[in-house]
Amino acid sequence: QVQLVESGGGLVQAGGSLRLSCVASGRTFSSYAMGWFRQGPGKEREFVAAISRSGSSRTYYADSVKGRFTISRDNAKNTVYLQMNSLQPEDTAVYCCAAVRSIINYARSNGYDYWGQGTQVTVSS
Repeated sequence: QVQLVESGGGLVQAGGSLRLSCVASGRTFSSYAMGWFRQGPGKEREFVAAISRSGSSRTYYADSVKGRFTISRDNAKNTVYLQMNSLQPEDTAVYCCAAVRSIINYARSNGYDYWGQGTQVTVSS
């Protein structure tokens, strides 16, 4: 069982930055692939970014955030980060992290086993 707790959300003006953190319980964090998803008001959940298990640490991004967002992980701290720059009002959403041991399509939310409660990000224009 893995428990995930996100933090770092808040209110920011367009063009600003935020860094989200997701802390995982357990001693095998490095063996999990991690993803970030978001759900905006009136929208379906969508993929944001993912990072593979440690070893290769490949990263994947949605086209809408490529070049603006960066996902990274610190296995010593059981934490995955999402650095978000050049934020826009359309980035407003609840951001959730997710974990899974093995996955083929990182962008599919139903492939993940564990989810956090989410953190609200609001970008004002």
